Amino acid sequence: MRQRHCAGGVIFAGDKVFLMQNDKGEWVLPKGVIRSGEHPGEVALQRVKQEAGIQAKILAPAGETNYEFFSLSRKAPISNKVDWFIMQANDESCEINKSEGFLDGGYFLTEEAADRITYSQDKALVHLSFEKYLTFQEES
Repeated sequence: MRQRHCAGGVIFAGDKVFLMQNDKGEWVLPKGVIRSGEHPGEVALQRVKQEAGIQAKILAPAGETNYEFFSLSRKAPISNKVDWFIMQANDESCEINKSEGFLDGGYFLTEEAADRITYSQDKALVHLSFEKYLTFQEES
């Protein structure tokens, strides 16, 4: 089974979290593959900017998720490990990169986000990240 290592962002602006809808209609978080020599945090920031047009800063690691899927283009199973980072944006502006196959996106209150998010581990990730994010807000 082919292994992929990715990095992505759980981006907050105020009390809202950013989600995007991919070409399969799934509501997901921005992420991308880490290439040789790249740092996970840098990849996460680049993908957030490239996929969503969001300039964000990393506050802390959020954890990792792991999942497997069958790649139709490679005709093989893929094991995906994603390192996630809690990020903060200055405002709710975004520009969804439709040329990369994304259909929609925006910031949602965490309860509404939980209703939209397609995958259960992403729901848990957003919930835990929001709790950590709130502690950063209290400290500042």
